[in-house]
Amino acid sequence: MPAQFQAIITRLGPWMPDDPSFPPIALAVSGGGDSLCLAWLASRWRKRLIAFVVDHGLRPESAEEARLTVNRLADLGVPARILTLTDLAKGPRMAERARQARYAALAHACREMGCLDLLLGHQADDQAETVAMRQRAGSGPTGLAGMGWSTVLPDMRLVRPLLGFSRAALRNTLRQAGVAWVDDPSNEDTKAERVRVRQALLTGDRRDTLWQEAIRYGRVRMQQEEAYTQYLAQHAAFLPEGWVCLGSTLPEPALLSSLIRSVGGLPYPPSPSAVARLCEEAQPATLAGVQMLRHKGQWILLREAAAMQGRVIAQNGNLWDNRFVLHLSSELEAEGLRVGAAGIGVPRASRAGWPARLCATLPALWRRGQRVAVPHLNIWEDPALCGARFTFRPPVPVSGSGVYGELPE
Repeated sequence: MPAQFQAIITRLGPWMPDDPSFPPIALAVSGGGDSLCLAWLASRWRKRLIAFVVDHGLRPESAEEARLTVNRLADLGVPARILTLTDLAKGPRMAERARQARYAALAHACREMGCLDLLLGHQADDQAETVAMRQRAGSGPTGLAGMGWSTVLPDMRLVRPLLGFSRAALRNTLRQAGVAWVDDPSNEDTKAERVRVRQALLTGDRRDTLWQEAIRYGRVRMQQEEAYTQYLAQHAAFLPEGWVCLGSTLPEPALLSSLIRSVGGLPYPPSPSAVARLCEEAQPATLAGVQMLRHKGQWILLREAAAMQGRVIAQNGNLWDNRFVLHLSSELEAEGLRVGAAGIGVPRASRAGWPARLCATLPALWRRGQRVAVPHLNIWEDPALCGARFTFRPPVPVSGSGVYGELPE
């Protein structure tokens, strides 16, 4: 398996040089068989690695399991850090909330370390389960492509080099290597949809059929994304204010869905049927926290003011409304400073010709209930804040450059 792994991961490059002057490649390691096998294989591929072990804090023994995993990684020669989640409570949508919190912690750790690539331990059985779940949910071709071999996010790349290996093969590899792992009891909890699907796929050959479905739809997805990229380059303008200008006509529903997801900072795309109605009616409307309006004969997508995040404490690097990153220099006085929407009352002379409803959705800085800066419009009621700025960084790209389906030669 090491030779197969190295052949696959080489094709998923290019990679940073395996040299101390460059950031390491990051690994997400839960302590289970899949991610520990990933660490074992990666340790035979290169030296510059860092593993992140997320402790969700949902079970009394989770902290000890995280420490045990760090020790096992040390035996493999892989340095590791524990990322402890402190605000994750049991309750509805537990698996979804845990996943979102886990990825947020991993992304933050990667940014701190300067890691551009994060390796994940998803394998072939996970892929089959994902496709089965998306079939049940009525997903289209994009969803049925399953997980990508690589997925590009705004500031890093997720890489899944184990998608061609079964869960059983990975565990057999660890047994032969004499490496133990942790079995999380939540993986047997049938309250979770994925566990129920996993148990339903234990017999028969449907797993192979689902895996082949992912390959087939993966080809479709990559062709579609190439076409979308060409369309966007010709017809759309992404503005740093968080708006998208689409010209005089709307794109097809699948692309409009991706645009709405990006502008709204949404973790998931909106309802396909609702987006199809928007395209058919071609009238100004609001969907999933995003407004679609016409301005001077052009379609514009912008955030719905009522759906935006409220004011929060301003700290350097904070992500506001899941779309804008705040940059504050250490010299700026941030005491009492808040981040929130600019809101109404932005002076006409400062709006650069944009309608008031657009400018109301811009990120702004507030102090004691007064708006003191709107960096995108160069409004500085407090001149000391002139060094502050916001970067528009939605959680997912509109048209990805990931690798789906068959791994290219």
